[in-house]
Amino acid sequence: MDADLVAPPVAGALASWAEAYRVVGTEIDPGLADTAAFCERYGVDPTDSANCVVIAGRRGEETTYAACVVLATTRADVNGLVRRTLAARKASFAPMDDAVGLTGMEYGGITPIGVPPTWVILIDAAVLERDVVVIGSGLRRSKLALPAAALARLDQATVVEGLAG
Repeated sequence: MDADLVAPPVAGALASWAEAYRVVGTEIDPGLADTAAFCERYGVDPTDSANCVVIAGRRGEETTYAACVVLATTRADVNGLVRRTLAARKASFAPMDDAVGLTGMEYGGITPIGVPPTWVILIDAAVLERDVVVIGSGLRRSKLALPAAALARLDQATVVEGLAG
């Protein structure tokens, strides 16, 4: 693995990763890192691409962070199922500065691999129906391709049916 192609927290997590993966796109234009542009330019089927969004769930003064993984063709049900799963009164996308600062990853490249160990990782069950998914590497200039089922084996992972709509 070329450590320059993944964010430091991702490289650290991949060092002990027992699953197969490959870094995709040593030449990805960071301006094309957003899913739709990436898929179109690099010929990746959007149904084989997964997005990871950072959610902040709040209950009183306590904030719980979650990395939610959904297929690129769907959206996380933030105000419904995600909020209830986190037992939060309010859930929303984490502010960009928080998501970047807390993960050590670039906005638009965040991946569940290497998020802080106290975070919850919620994975839509539909993601696991794919053989391989392309997901962020922690940087905008590359992606990771890995067996979808490997995401469910991350330590903090919970698979949730209907997480996305």
